[in-house]
Amino acid sequence: MRAAELDSWMLSHHGIAHSSVLRSQGFTEHDVRRAISAGVLRRVRRSWLVAPSCDHRRVSAASAGGRATCVTAAALRGLWTPAHEHTHVAVASTTARVDRTGLRVHWSSGPVALPASTAEEHPINMLFHVAKCLPPAEALAVWESALRRKVVEPEVLRRVKWRSPRARELASVASVLSDSGVESHFLDLMRSVGVQVRQQVWIDGHPVDGLIGRALAIQLDGFAHHSTAQDRRRDLRADARLTLLGYTVIRFDYQQVLFDHSHVIDTVLTAIAQGLDR
Repeated sequence: MRAAELDSWMLSHHGIAHSSVLRSQGFTEHDVRRAISAGVLRRVRRSWLVAPSCDHRRVSAASAGGRATCVTAAALRGLWTPAHEHTHVAVASTTARVDRTGLRVHWSSGPVALPASTAEEHPINMLFHVAKCLPPAEALAVWESALRRKVVEPEVLRRVKWRSPRARELASVASVLSDSGVESHFLDLMRSVGVQVRQQVWIDGHPVDGLIGRALAIQLDGFAHHSTAQDRRRDLRADARLTLLGYTVIRFDYQQVLFDHSHVIDTVLTAIAQGLDR
């Protein structure tokens, strides 16, 4: 019966726990040894215990003596993240013998002080490492994804005593209005050339991703954008409706916004030069 309780507890905690946490929950060393013998648990780096169901990224972090953070922690929470290969792990500055194979190690600690026995990274610390690790546009996209999912609240981020200038800047501009990471990237591109964009503007009962000036409508197709014929026809109908209402519609996709900056910027600036925003 005790083994079933231990298995259930581990499943409810992502399949990972520090041995001291298990003791605090009333599980004895005998319970743990029996679970290891039965293959229900596996010990990594002396004090961490993982179940077979534990995500490999959490196992890698525990094996390094830390916890998954930055884009890895964001991905584990289901947030938007840029493509990345390594597992990002936060470790204490005193941690010794870290095998960095396959890891991106973050030695600095976030604003929220956590015991070494805590398996799950705090969202604020996750965003702190994101701000220090990623290019500004990608970091903003992850932050806004966290806001949209209500992992954190905007006011909380603004009140945190960030020890990073980049994190303070992100906290000041992060918005809950972006529908996807690509929208955050587009806004960052426009800020870089001094173009103001109003987000999620409703026109004739339908939202437009961005509106520049009075009449230049921007539609953005995210990295997980729909691809069925029915969805494509819906987009075409929306663009045609806006055109008939007197708007100029420019549609960019994920690849263009993230990897063809000059094309996106030049297209928008040329449209403005032609007065299409007016």
